[in-house]
Amino acid sequence: MIISNTQEVPGKTIVEFFGVVSGSTVRAKHIGKDIMAGLKNVVGGELVGYTDLLSEARGEAIRRMSYQAEGMGANAIVNVRFATSSVAQGAAELFAYGTAVTVE
Repeated sequence: MIISNTQEVPGKTIVEFFGVVSGSTVRAKHIGKDIMAGLKNVVGGELVGYTDLLSEARGEAIRRMSYQAEGMGANAIVNVRFATSSVAQGAAELFAYGTAVTVE
């Protein structure tokens, strides 16, 4: 599956549009990572636990979006975007969406 955040895939021609596809995941903070993040707020630096959590969430959302596109017969997703929202205290949704297409 070709994933692009642009409206086209360089060197390819879009021959069929299938419509919007999406994938999401809801993740909760880990209490141990939360404690470490609190300490980092005092001394500064990257919150590696949260960086890893967001990276995993993006990967899962992209996988779910790709499965949906594959089910439609697409071989690429263009104009991919991400959004986040708070679902509950300590939990957030990461949402990926784009347009499923066939490219040649």
